Amino acid sequence: MINLDKLAKAFTKGVYEIEDRSRLVIQPKSLLSEFTTVKHGFLFIIRGGARIRVNGTVYELRPGSVFHAAPGMQMDSQVIGQSELEYYSLFYKLDMPEEMNCTTEFDSHFKLEPGANLKIIELLIMLHQNTHPSGEIGKLRIKELFLSLMHQVLLACSNRENNSSPNQRMVDEALAYIKLHYMNSLTLGELAERHAMSTNRFSYFFHKYTGLRPIDYVVNYRMERARDLLKAGNFPIHEIADRVGYDNPLYFSRLFKKKFGVAPSAYK
Repeated sequence: MINLDKLAKAFTKGVYEIEDRSRLVIQPKSLLSEFTTVKHGFLFIIRGGARIRVNGTVYELRPGSVFHAAPGMQMDSQVIGQSELEYYSLFYKLDMPEEMNCTTEFDSHFKLEPGANLKIIELLIMLHQNTHPSGEIGKLRIKELFLSLMHQVLLACSNRENNSSPNQRMVDEALAYIKLHYMNSLTLGELAERHAMSTNRFSYFFHKYTGLRPIDYVVNYRMERARDLLKAGNFPIHEIADRVGYDNPLYFSRLFKKKFGVAPSAYK
């Protein structure tokens, strides 16, 4: 099991540089042939699932999983499930002081499970948006975002280890289910029934751990996916509405405008 304190110490004391970062969406059932890794890096799974094999060890990654690999490792992967795989990748270079004994962690492959976390997603989006920093101040901003991201990841992992409860695990499972089935008709009653809870009790714990009511989370997630589709191509509005779970394009447009301040037709 990876030592969270050692990871935190390494990012506190080490000298590192963010070399590359990107966001990728991979189609269901896609396969990636075996290759050799060339950098240290993290993968942050946002949507869908993947099975990754690294040096013979198999990891299953779901929304909320964070995976780390080091250079010189043999890796292949497969998208699992019926949903697209969406993830952020972040590659870095880390130089450790000789007196620190943290190289074992950073030269290994491992998985962290901070769980679905809106703060982590927001920081990943901001890092992705700052792809081309301007000057040294811009580079400092990247390092600030990266440190904030790793702080949130390690804090969430620590909290789950120390305070994990059946209700928190239930919310994590509900978030993973929403991200796999957001394009279907989802109701509060259905989500609560899956966990043998009343709608009020389910909604209470969902809000406690995410800060949002269940249906608000579903709507927000659908709007983010709709925005991705608008960016990706010239799709008709009615088709985008249908692909994110709405059979009424007008209703979808109203929700999109409420979220982003502009109609989907104008956003295109």
